[in-house]
This record gives sequence, structure tokens and C-alpha cells, in this order.
Amino acid sequence: MSMTDKEYDQLNKKKSPNSKSWKNIPTAFVVGGLICTLGQALMTFYAGRGLTKDLASTAASVTLVFLSALLTGLKIYDNLAKHAGAGTLVPITGFANSMVSPALEFKSEGLILGLGAKMFVIAGPVLVYGISASIIYGVLAWALGLY
Repeated sequence: MSMTDKEYDQLNKKKSPNSKSWKNIPTAFVVGGLICTLGQALMTFYAGRGLTKDLASTAASVTLVFLSALLTGLKIYDNLAKHAGAGTLVPITGFANSMVSPALEFKSEGLILGLGAKMFVIAGPVLVYGISASIIYGVLAWALGLY
């Protein structure tokens, strides 16, 4: 069966569920804001324990990543993400979730071929391009005498 682009677009619009933006956007905003508020509370907590601002922010980030990975392993984070959408995906917690989820999905294939190989399926491109961009930036900054 051959379809024109216009026919395909009409079929796609007919079969695709309508987005509930009026509900999804505020929910994502509130949940993402709560995650960021938790991050700020953790920074304040760690700073109150004597850490410098830089160390407190690092400790808060590590804590958020750990909590996200733990909640993903307990299948709580994915259930939250079903309702909160981008509110859980955009903060650093979404990155931790994107690394843990594939690892859990393929753990039955063993530690090396399952967990180890699949952990970076989603996060791998982000890491590759992020590291590559930072190296290029560093070389350019060095070449231009900025550092």
C-alpha cells in the first residue's frame, strides 16, 4: 500500500492520542521544581555541615543521583515519571534514571553482557558528545590563551 505524505500525516493525526498539555505542563513544572527544591535543600544541608559551596553542590548532586538510581531500582521513579513526564527527566535525576533503567532491563543477561553493556545504551551518546565537546572547548580555550 502506497501513501502520500499528506495521507500519512492525516492517518498519524487520527491514530495518535491527543496531548493533555493543560495537565502535563503544570505537573512537569511542579515535580521538576520539587526535585530542584530538594537539591537546594540538600545544598543548604551540606553547607550547614561545613562544606564549601562547591563541595555542597557536588554532594547534593551525588545525593540526587543516588536517590534517583535507588528509586529507579525500586520501580518508584519510573512510576513517578509516568505522571510527571519531563519534570523527572530534565533534572540530573533523569540522567541517573536513564543509566539505571537499561541496566535493570538487561540484568538477566549477566553482569558483563547485560548490566555492563546496556548501562550506557541511552546515556552513552550524551557522555560521548559531552566529553567530546568539553575536550574541544578546552583545546580551543587553551589555543586562544583563555587558560
